[in-house]
Amino acid sequence: MSEGSTAPRSRRERPAKPALTYEGIVDTAVRLMKSEGLQRVTMRRLAQELDTGPASLYVYVANTAELHAAILEDLLGVVDRTPVDGEGEWTDRLIAVLGSYTQVLFEHPSLAHSALVARPSGPNYLALVEAILALLHEGEVPDAQAAWGVDVLLQVATATAAEQSARDRNSAAEDEFRSLTTALRGASSKTYPRIAAVGDALVSGTPQERLTWIFRSVIQGTLTTPTPADTTRADDSLREPPDTGSAPSRK
Repeated sequence: MSEGSTAPRSRRERPAKPALTYEGIVDTAVRLMKSEGLQRVTMRRLAQELDTGPASLYVYVANTAELHAAILEDLLGVVDRTPVDGEGEWTDRLIAVLGSYTQVLFEHPSLAHSALVARPSGPNYLALVEAILALLHEGEVPDAQAAWGVDVLLQVATATAAEQSARDRNSAAEDEFRSLTTALRGASSKTYPRIAAVGDALVSGTPQERLTWIFRSVIQGTLTTPTPADTTRADDSLREPPDTGSAPSRK
């Protein structure tokens, strides 16, 4: 064979491919998401990037949904949890942690929608939940209420990021908002008395101001609203006859 031959090299002559690992698969998936968007991160596309067959990936990741959850889990590693041990009001520090989580989703819009249904379960997600619970505990929120409150707080943050990412991709979003504002301001006080009374307050405030207010509202609700189980126990205790501490009399 001549020196300038372009004949394919045999498998023995090719450099060995690095072995597949879960960490390597997730790292590649994150890189693909950042460069091409989450919708392009499929098992087939990922297998192509890793120079392997899709079947090889299923040993590590069950399906695309699990893959997207793994991407979210990886990115949760940058959420700032330092406010947990910081100074200041516990509510302000909790809002800071939630704001950092929301910012991660803002920076990766395609991931925000996936986060509505993705269920990560790795150490980064657990650390985020632990941080929120620690701050709720510091605020003396009862454990049962805190347990449910974590879910609501993360839902609010995730839904906000998903909604914003959808608006960012919608070229008509600004026109739609202007139309809504015009309709609210022009609402008849006779037909829509409460809308007319509230007026511009319906669309006032910056996105950050509104998000902070939402967080404060949910935190306050979590602090003051018992879970159904707690309510049932309280009702049962009211129905129980008082214990007088004496044995019944005999006649």
